[in-house]
Amino acid sequence: MEHTADFTHFNEAGRAKMVEVGEKLNTRREAVATGSIYMKAETLKRIIDKSISKGDVLAVSQVAGIMAAKKTSDLIPMCHNILLTGADINFDIDEKNDRIGIEAVVRTTGKTGVEIEALNAVSTAALTIYDMCKAVDRGMTITDIKLVRKTGGKSGDFVREE
Repeated sequence: MEHTADFTHFNEAGRAKMVEVGEKLNTRREAVATGSIYMKAETLKRIIDKSISKGDVLAVSQVAGIMAAKKTSDLIPMCHNILLTGADINFDIDEKNDRIGIEAVVRTTGKTGVEIEALNAVSTAALTIYDMCKAVDRGMTITDIKLVRKTGGKSGDFVREE
């Protein structure tokens, strides 16, 4: 198989493997990911007013995002099981654009980063909003899920340039 040296998740036979991180140093690491969910104005108003029949959408979505960060290694095959030291979900309600912005901040002190955990947290928070509101708005759009910043580790810091 060509170019396997460029990708660390392949073994000598070109098959998937989990990267060995045992020799790496424990460092403080943080990742921030964001995404958006667009919806009808009336749906956003019902979320704000807490009048969705399934309950407080943002409260449930926040817990779901945190749970997702903790369970990432159960879902993404090559992710390491990471002891998180913190996870938080923040929402930006944008009534002008009928959008909820979602931000996940995930932290650890360990041998590997938490970028996938942050991205998974955003994705799951958005999917939870969709699930709780789909009875009134099946046309919601989840978009722009991305890593915006990460710190720590051998590869150093990353800040997305917009």
